[in-house]
Amino acid sequence: MIDFPPRGRSIWSYMLAIRLLFCAFVTVFFPHFLPAETEIDGLWDASVLVGQAEIPFRFEIASNNGQVQGFFFEGDKKIGSTSGRFVNNELQLQYEFLNSTLTATFDGKQFQGSYRYNRKNGKVYAFHARRSRPSSSESAPHLQIAGSWEMKLVGEDKSPTKDQRSALSWKLYLRQSGQEVSGSILRIDGDTGTLTGRCRGNTLVLSHFAGERPVLFEASLQPDGTLDVTYNRLNKYLAARIAEARAKGIPEPPDSARFTSVRNPSEPFQFQFPDLDGKTVSNTNDQFQGKVVLVTIGGTWCPNCRDEAPFLVDLYRKYHARGLEIVSLSFEAAGDPLEDKPRIASFIKEFAIPYPVLLAGAIDEVPDKLPQLVGFGAYPTTIYLGRDGRVRRIHAGFASSATGEASVLLARETQSTIEHLLADATTTSTR
Repeated sequence: MIDFPPRGRSIWSYMLAIRLLFCAFVTVFFPHFLPAETEIDGLWDASVLVGQAEIPFRFEIASNNGQVQGFFFEGDKKIGSTSGRFVNNELQLQYEFLNSTLTATFDGKQFQGSYRYNRKNGKVYAFHARRSRPSSSESAPHLQIAGSWEMKLVGEDKSPTKDQRSALSWKLYLRQSGQEVSGSILRIDGDTGTLTGRCRGNTLVLSHFAGERPVLFEASLQPDGTLDVTYNRLNKYLAARIAEARAKGIPEPPDSARFTSVRNPSEPFQFQFPDLDGKTVSNTNDQFQGKVVLVTIGGTWCPNCRDEAPFLVDLYRKYHARGLEIVSLSFEAAGDPLEDKPRIASFIKEFAIPYPVLLAGAIDEVPDKLPQLVGFGAYPTTIYLGRDGRVRRIHAGFASSATGEASVLLARETQSTIEHLLADATTTSTR
């Protein structure tokens, strides 16, 4: 330590005080002189524009030593970008596992830009974000909306894709704490992710966007206890509590266990596709003989397949030593191996998948590539094969934890089915 003489110590203390005062002055009155990354850190109220629907969602930015990450939220789970930068007020975030890019310009107060899916013919959404503001608390009475509902399309399907699944009845699960509401819609292929929002008076507004599955759910309570629902500012739906749904004219939603079947259940289920190394894997391979096999049909582009992947990995780790095998048949958006292979490799890495993932073809090729199936129409679809290679069960779609009770029920039924098939001593080499 330097021993200043009394006069030197006084001058040094004076200079230090001036320096600290200057730093405080700059921080308060000239924050734009601070490092750029500190200006954008924190929570943001963001939105994407999908058609006529502006869909709000929570977003977070964190930076460290020039590295920037942007986080979506799936319920309480954070979904972070794999790389990012913020230079000259331009933010760019890459989400490798979603094959998407967020690009936005910061004007000192808000971001304006776009969110783009990088795959062939990928959609582009306008993106906007401003600093997060606390939600106002209201003491006025609000809806009691929690519970299980079912909903049906009213009128024509106005969505651009005219998806036939829109005409089927859906399940709606809602949870509530005061004005705060969360939940999910479960279709035959899977759910919407965790919808979040608030009820005010007789209206309910929920939304979801976590890099995929953009949803704006707007509902009003009717005098008869039903909900008048608008979905993404396009389609109209009628929703009623399950106990009242049939009386309100809402058909029963399709049974996931009966949606898809096979032409001849007495025949072994057949598949034959290459893995990422070009090695052909088929149902006749030794690793599948005398084993219980789950054949899952999915794709890296499919949000519900992404929900299902950790569930399948856990099943494999739990039951593999007892004779369970899993094989994933990946039908991809591009249908081009040069483009699809990196996407599948990223998917395998993200979820640490220990079982084979095969390059099966393009999205619309399932009927041609797997002609034994009847009524295929949901990604994902999981086929349960007994030890003799024959189909014992087919389940369409996947209910994630966002659905609450439906997710718990699916997990229980799946494990029960696997336990039963593993206990079956039938071993037939007819695959």
